Amino acid sequence: MPHHFKVEELEFQKRGAPIEVFDLLSSPRLGQLAGCKWLQVDIRRLEPGKFSFPYHAHRASEEFFMILSGQATLRSPEGFRIVTAQEIVIFPAGAEHAHQLYNHGDEDCAYLDVRTTPAIDVVDYPDTGKVNILPQMEVYDQKQGRCEYYSGEQDVARHWPADVLKPEK
Repeated sequence: MPHHFKVEELEFQKRGAPIEVFDLLSSPRLGQLAGCKWLQVDIRRLEPGKFSFPYHAHRASEEFFMILSGQATLRSPEGFRIVTAQEIVIFPAGAEHAHQLYNHGDEDCAYLDVRTTPAIDVVDYPDTGKVNILPQMEVYDQKQGRCEYYSGEQDVARHWPADVLKPEK
């Protein structure tokens, strides 16, 4: 039997990121609730001035975003571009598909985040030189060895053009 979810009935919660600009709102893991083994499905809401995740690329997982409402700026190896409601962006595995979203607007940006989940994935973080082994969440820095997920991400704005970022209020 299929599983049905109504977006307006989902309870969104902040992830509790230790760096405020990464503390986005997320739905429950819908794929997991539906009993899926390899499919991860989340609806995420980026508040104005927030980043999705540290800039990253998956070596094995594939991912796509569908912008449901609002808009955000997408950072990729090709540069920066605005994505808006009803756009779909697909990220195959590989360093050339690194990505990060930033909400430059004045309203929340809601997006559907769908990912494949192979048995093991390695995620690279080009800004900090970290790697993350999933699903174990073992994060390593080239210099210090094992580290926390957000290690080195405190100054994420330095990788973005100043004219894209919202001024702090």
